[in-house]
Amino acid sequence: MSIGKIKVQDFLTRLPLFNELDPEELDHIAASTTELHVPRGQQIFRRGDPCVGFHTVVYGQVKLSFVSPGGSEKVVEIIGPGHSFGEALMFMEKPYIVSAHALADSLLLHVAKSAVFEELGRDPKFARKMLAGLSRRLHGLICDVEAYSLRSGAQRVIGYLLKEEMPADGDQIRLEVSKNVLASRLNLTPEHFSRILHELANEGLISVDGRNITILDIEKLRNYGG
Repeated sequence: MSIGKIKVQDFLTRLPLFNELDPEELDHIAASTTELHVPRGQQIFRRGDPCVGFHTVVYGQVKLSFVSPGGSEKVVEIIGPGHSFGEALMFMEKPYIVSAHALADSLLLHVAKSAVFEELGRDPKFARKMLAGLSRRLHGLICDVEAYSLRSGAQRVIGYLLKEEMPADGDQIRLEVSKNVLASRLNLTPEHFSRILHELANEGLISVDGRNITILDIEKLRNYGG
């Protein structure tokens, strides 16, 4: 599925980073933007590869991860549509410190570093937006560290289930990634993650059917383990 130049511009202008650029500026960014069609499971880049721009997801999902010295994978972040990754290393002019794989058939846009740097030099508002985006990413990582350090495994799972939802009793939440990937993202082993789901189900707080989680008692779920 090709989205073509004008649609690239339409997509870019919906991103917070680019939504105040005029058509001529968007033309310049779009001219330095490459479409990447990535099938599920394919590697996008590996740790140590040079970073010559940043990516944004049009559709699909991307997993950022690294492999520990013991050989186990640690998922750092899961990137969905409308979100970007790689900006910080682009500015540092350092190679990637994680690898990226597509979790689903995905369409990405790769924006070249040269176009970004030219726009930064021309427009202070663009620089402020880029800094705001990097600050949000840093804040999210700090929140992750806090959660891993101060919250129990059950609290992490519940926090994920309720993170972007305001569910009520009877509502269903579908896990968008596999349980193994999600467990790694929450800094849990797959076995511990499964035990927590069983524990919550045994308490009558949720029911589990594959990737579908049904909320049975939202108030008790919010307060569980607190």
